[in-house]
Amino acid sequence: MKTRLAEGLALLLMVGALYGQSSQSTSQPAGDQYPPDQMQMPGMQMPPVPEQPKQPQPPAGQPQMPGMPMPQNPEPEQPALTPGPVYTLEQLQQSAIEHNPTLKQSQAEIRAAEGRKRQAGLYPNPTVGYLGEQISGGSQRGGEHGGFIQQDIVLGGKLGAARRVSEQERRQAEAESGEQLLRVQNSIAMAYYQSLAAQETVAVRETLLKLAQDALITARQLLNVGQADEPDVLQTEVEAGQQELALVSAQQRQQMLWRSLGAVIGQPNLPFGNLAGSLEELPEVDTQRGLDNILQNSPAVKIANLSFARAQAELDRAKREPIPDLQLRAGVQQNRELLETSGRPVGLQGFAEVGVRIPLFNRNQGNVQAARANIERADLEQQRVQLLLRERSSSVFQNYLTAKAGVERYRKQMIPQAEKAYQLYLNRYRKMAAAYPQVLIAQRTLFQLKTDYIASLENLWVSTVTLKGFLLTDGLEAPTPPTEIDRPVRETNLPTGSGTTQAR
Repeated sequence: MKTRLAEGLALLLMVGALYGQSSQSTSQPAGDQYPPDQMQMPGMQMPPVPEQPKQPQPPAGQPQMPGMPMPQNPEPEQPALTPGPVYTLEQLQQSAIEHNPTLKQSQAEIRAAEGRKRQAGLYPNPTVGYLGEQISGGSQRGGEHGGFIQQDIVLGGKLGAARRVSEQERRQAEAESGEQLLRVQNSIAMAYYQSLAAQETVAVRETLLKLAQDALITARQLLNVGQADEPDVLQTEVEAGQQELALVSAQQRQQMLWRSLGAVIGQPNLPFGNLAGSLEELPEVDTQRGLDNILQNSPAVKIANLSFARAQAELDRAKREPIPDLQLRAGVQQNRELLETSGRPVGLQGFAEVGVRIPLFNRNQGNVQAARANIERADLEQQRVQLLLRERSSSVFQNYLTAKAGVERYRKQMIPQAEKAYQLYLNRYRKMAAAYPQVLIAQRTLFQLKTDYIASLENLWVSTVTLKGFLLTDGLEAPTPPTEIDRPVRETNLPTGSGTTQAR
């Protein structure tokens, strides 16, 4: 079947060439001229031919083959700019700082922790009240009436211990806020590079669809001259349909990623536009240094250390709780009882009380035991976070290395080879030594490799952002309150190799 296609194409070219020579030697009226692929048969009136769109002219120095459009050299694909605003990564991240609700939540947590710290250092309020005794008539003459004031004096440094616990909570809230900012910025960067890759993929898919449509036109021309079978045309139509579906899928993915980007920013109605930037500026990540940086400087590690310090502060507070507070109570009262010697009322008299609660049965034993257990848990949490970061980063490092190897292979070997093959087929076609479908196939293979290359670039950038951002990738999850266990790695949002695969 391919042989018949080639033979038909050669015949079509020869007919066009012969007709071109005959048209130069024989002059005809302007109204009797016909396109090269339709010969005027003797004794037959040919119907008028619809005006065909003009084919692009070949560059200087490249002969135009008669009867067939000349394929052009593939230019570097640039994303098709659609009307709308142009966004940079820095603009999107700054917009997220202003609109993402989780950042405001983290700031609210800091203010709440500061409020709890302030409250923990306040002294207990005094108590004032009325006191009446022997209230009756007769000789008592109304009894004793007065007022009192009562104040608990906190001893043992319990207020200072409570402030230290609250201070650790405040530091945790600040660390959580910094961690959340990194989550948002990383999520924006990941969505940005994914959307940028989708933008470039749409441009490549549009070119692939154009190539498939050109191949379909060629197959139909061969069918008209009897040098191609109907299955050839049907197969070409199927391929064109596949490329059209792939373009629709790429466009839908671009829209989906844009909506996701707007949601993370906090602007779900973000106007659709173009992204400024390039995926070609390849990032570099030293795997060993990257791992050391994650294990030493990750906000998750800092939060785990602060949790351990908070647990120690809670133990100190629990130990101080049994120290009794000093209870003071004093007042004055009017005693209207008559004195036996003078027969006059006793008058004003004062009273005072001092007491302490003896820790005989309740020495806060249970809370001390719980605080010791929390210290043990916080110490183990530091180890767990270290191991968790190692485990989760291993798959991301693997994705990064795989994507980097793929990008290097595409850039240095596969795409140059495909470009060379296309140029060879193109030169042979110009010399009438190769069939036009072979040129289209080589060109289509070249652009398909470019699509796969963009997918590898996307995986490379997403993995790089994840590693340099300490695996913090979830920009819409609420920040963890300082009194809860931190979730440094949220597995549902870690990038994977399949998560960014382009539609084929």
